[in-house]
Amino acid sequence: MIKQGQEILKETAMAILPITFFVIFLQLFFLELPLATLGRFLGGVALVAAGLFLFLLGVRVGLLALGEMVGSEMLQRGNIFTILLITFALGVAVTVAEPGVQVLALNVDTATGGEISHTLLVGVVGLSLGIFMALAVLRIFLGISMGYILAIGYTVIIILSFFVPAHFVPISFDAGGVTTGPMTVPFILSIGLGVTSVLPRRSTVGDSFGLMGLASLGPVLGLMLLGVMQGGFSVNCGP
Repeated sequence: MIKQGQEILKETAMAILPITFFVIFLQLFFLELPLATLGRFLGGVALVAAGLFLFLLGVRVGLLALGEMVGSEMLQRGNIFTILLITFALGVAVTVAEPGVQVLALNVDTATGGEISHTLLVGVVGLSLGIFMALAVLRIFLGISMGYILAIGYTVIIILSFFVPAHFVPISFDAGGVTTGPMTVPFILSIGLGVTSVLPRRSTVGDSFGLMGLASLGPVLGLMLLGVMQGGFSVNCGP
């Protein structure tokens, strides 16, 4: 525990200190901001450092271990349908809890004047990622090449991009990006490690990784399908 804390403290310092020193350098030689503003910045840095340290410690001690345990226990206690259903539910839950998804949803709600509401976006992203996370686990069971799924998924995305309202395209890709955040990534990857650790003739490296890449296809496709339903099949050839 102490060793893990020291490692995380080092990681936190490496993430926070460079930008802190850079801002101080700018303040000394270029910006000349009020001291009160600089003080608020340094106070914010301290809070961010403390929060990041505690978050990473929680991920390392609890979340990763829990994910691996859930992944391995599911195989020992349930059939394939139950495993996929639990995986889907976990994918939805962890996506809804992802801070990046909440931030994106709030900004999209504001920018679109409620056309894509916060609740609607979070719901579509959560359900879509849950479905594709279940498909990613099913891929491990069936031994399907990840390249085939990625090729088909991105081909469908490219085709749909011509038929959705123009503003849905960037929102959809941003939704795929924000799901790869600090809540979802550790949990989903650790579930993959747990599943492959108890499956015979499965490569831990080759099969447990790639879940996040496949799962992030879900929100992109989900929001594009939402755009098709809201905007109809009008060909989008430009702005």
